[in-house]
Amino acid sequence: EVVTLSLLMYPVLRGLALQLHSAVTGSYVSGTHSIAFVNCLNEQIAKDIARAIMDKKLAAYVNILPKSSALYFWKGELEESTEILLLVKTRTSKIGELSDYVRSIHPFEIPEIISLPIDQGNPLYLKSIEESVPRD
Repeated sequence: EVVTLSLLMYPVLRGLALQLHSAVTGSYVSGTHSIAFVNCLNEQIAKDIARAIMDKKLAAYVNILPKSSALYFWKGELEESTEILLLVKTRTSKIGELSDYVRSIHPFEIPEIISLPIDQGNPLYLKSIEESVPRD
């Protein structure tokens, strides 16, 4: 039981440690923020999902990238389509909530929602993410 509780508490404790380190040193801690990728069928769906994410303050910025070709397997068959890609900049601690929310409003049966931590970047830009997305 103690091991299970420790594992469940790890993300919370890690988050608190990162916040404390950042506050004390004034420096960015790698991985504090992330970029999530969300694929969309068309530009209107992309705009609607981007606006919904912003309205819920689950991100500081969302870029809507123009059409790109996609190849993928679906139900054992190779498919090809065009998609619009969202680049969602947010706190890493919000990725779970962001993913749950996007899945609840996305028309795809299995939408692509993946994220990568931000290693480093312009400190002022990273600070603006911090200021735009409320803490948990």
